[in-house]
Amino acid sequence: MTSTPTQVQQARPQARLDARRAAQSGTRWGLGHAVPWAALRVSARGGDLHARALMEANRAGAMPVEVFDEIRAAGQLYRSRLSYVTAHLDTVKEVLGSPDVRAGIDRVGGGVLGRLGEWAQASAPIGPLQPPSLLAIEPPDHTRLRRLVTRVFSAKAVRQLEERTEQIADRLLDDLVEASGRGEVVDVVELYCARLPVQVICEILGVPLEESDLVRAFGAGAAPSLDMGLGLPTFLGVDRSLRRFDEWLDRHVERVRREPGDDLLSQLVAARDDDGTALTDVELKNTAGLVLAAGFETTVNLIGNGIALLAEHPDQRAAAVADDQMWANVVEEVLRYDPPVLLTGRTVERDTTIAGTPVRAGSLVTTLLAGANRDPSVFTDPHAFDVTRPEAKEHVSFSSGRHYCLGASLARMEGRVALQRLHERFLDLQVRPGARRRSTRILRGYLTLPVALGA
Repeated sequence: MTSTPTQVQQARPQARLDARRAAQSGTRWGLGHAVPWAALRVSARGGDLHARALMEANRAGAMPVEVFDEIRAAGQLYRSRLSYVTAHLDTVKEVLGSPDVRAGIDRVGGGVLGRLGEWAQASAPIGPLQPPSLLAIEPPDHTRLRRLVTRVFSAKAVRQLEERTEQIADRLLDDLVEASGRGEVVDVVELYCARLPVQVICEILGVPLEESDLVRAFGAGAAPSLDMGLGLPTFLGVDRSLRRFDEWLDRHVERVRREPGDDLLSQLVAARDDDGTALTDVELKNTAGLVLAAGFETTVNLIGNGIALLAEHPDQRAAAVADDQMWANVVEEVLRYDPPVLLTGRTVERDTTIAGTPVRAGSLVTTLLAGANRDPSVFTDPHAFDVTRPEAKEHVSFSSGRHYCLGASLARMEGRVALQRLHERFLDLQVRPGARRRSTRILRGYLTLPVALGA
């Protein structure tokens, strides 16, 4: 069928728009991933410790603890070719708590590249590292937004969720038994680690259970957005996931506005600050998206990492099973030893001093959370996995300062319930061959973790 002149004329603006967006996407990928990653490889070959750590972390599942030790030995604040870097716990806390340092990093900078980056960013989907995300804003906006969210995301609310979380865990463990009885490979990431926190967070935000798998797919698709050095196909896939997630959020927020319930999102819609200010539509949607994604992606990794570590250390698992009061500390040691988040970046807003070192405005600072968790000045025998460790809770896996994770108490509760219920029911659980880590570098966890349940 031949197109009419009118149809051809109507198609031209859309074609130009598509071409513009494709050019902007390609530019964002080049400036944000291809160029920095090329510079990283060159720096790593030159012996730069920061670059070496990131390159080693590029190997799926690698934890570059030896390089972290070298960075720590080089001083409180190591100056790499890319940024200042620290793996000292006290300096990490100083950076994350400093009023002179803001969240996030600018991968492009100013000048011509900066203007080009701004042009390219115009077509970018809203992601977890772009304002008005709580991860990307500072006071006073951060203070106002966090205050509103905290009011409906309290420790009391988490305690009330514990019984429901236990019910979900028990039902999913029944499903594991059924799958094992049918002779299927039991992948605890797919059937347990992912489903438990997704179902909990969906209930918190009023998402119908039948849409929980859709939310999980959105989260998995967007998870690499935190990484640097993505290949172009992965980068474009992340963009698609973020856009689809944004469209779904539009529909879900509108559904909650029409039919509010007792869930967190309904409370956020109704929440008002002291001066009567409510969340804007963009803030509401972005906060809901962040709570959804951050509310389960890192917890999936926490539970999976914990199962793998306890299987690798049967003496530690036996100690935990023998004392049900120990499971809270098990979670803290898993978070310390194999944290779900490897590092976080910051930008210096004004000339300041960090760990006694003058640092100029515009400088980048990388806080190695996983490295700080192995600081021997804080943790005795830091490279040992010890669930009885009294100082385990001193880790910074939930960050620190004003950006300390809002969902920390929820993640701790879910991790404790998930690990305790699983191991008290399956005392002889063993990890089978075929376990694979996720390909992401910043978010650390298992993609698949096949197990034999035992008796």
